[in-house]
Amino acid sequence: MVGAATTQTRTPDPGALAVLVVDDEAPARGELAWLLDADPRIRLVRAVDDGAEALRALDAEPFDAVFCDIRMPGLDGLDLARVLGRFAEPPQVVFVTAHEGHAVDAFDLRATDYLLKPVRPDRLAEAVRRVDAAIRSAHRAPVGPSSRGAGAGDGPGAAVVGRATEAEAETETAAVADETFPVELGGVTRFVHRSQVRYAVAQGDYVRLHTATGGHLVRVSLSTLEERWAAAGFVRIHRSTLVALACVDELRMEDGRCAVRLGDRVLPVSRRHTRALRDRLIRAASLTRGPGRDG
Repeated sequence: MVGAATTQTRTPDPGALAVLVVDDEAPARGELAWLLDADPRIRLVRAVDDGAEALRALDAEPFDAVFCDIRMPGLDGLDLARVLGRFAEPPQVVFVTAHEGHAVDAFDLRATDYLLKPVRPDRLAEAVRRVDAAIRSAHRAPVGPSSRGAGAGDGPGAAVVGRATEAEAETETAAVADETFPVELGGVTRFVHRSQVRYAVAQGDYVRLHTATGGHLVRVSLSTLEERWAAAGFVRIHRSTLVALACVDELRMEDGRCAVRLGDRVLPVSRRHTRALRDRLIRAASLTRGPGRDG
């Protein structure tokens, strides 16, 4: 069993993760540390029993991720995450708790994942995958150069671009770790992944995320999503609408008005965003056609 402050290591592997487990309950702390140590993507596991000890451990050596309980005496998991968020290079945070009620707070703190006790090994493995993907994404250069100046979108008439964005959007999305949103539905917390979202519409201080199965209201601003999801292929098409480029089936220009079709949904594009959107779609369409000339 892992004690209040213990370390488990294996032969270092370049790119492998160092993780810190924080839980005031020894059985839960020991089990989680044991499960993490069995994951080949992890080279070092250290376990401590409270938030203050976690900060001392982080001051002594760097960790890629912190897996922490929420309800702990003294500095609880949420407060610890707030402190970590002020680090110059904050570690990824995964909450591991027996309580569903903190999921929205975890999202507000931009936690990488939110696990419920008792932890299932397959669910923990997915959390490690998300941590690894988030770290790899943070070390890549931003994707998605400005679309201004392309010039290919000029001219009157209608333009139809069938799945024009897939090459560009898939490349961008691959470089960005997926994000998860806790959604309260009838007292049950469900999780919606960014990769499931086709478009998002602002509704006051909230945003409704539209997936293939329905809409989900989350407490976040559209501007925040626009900034965080730009590298994943999401673009603003209207003051109140953000779309996933990979989900755009058609771009329509009729009587000087622009719209995009996503399946059976047609969404208007404001004049302010029309030029940039057309340029980006046409540039993506040229990528899907493959190399047509050298240089």
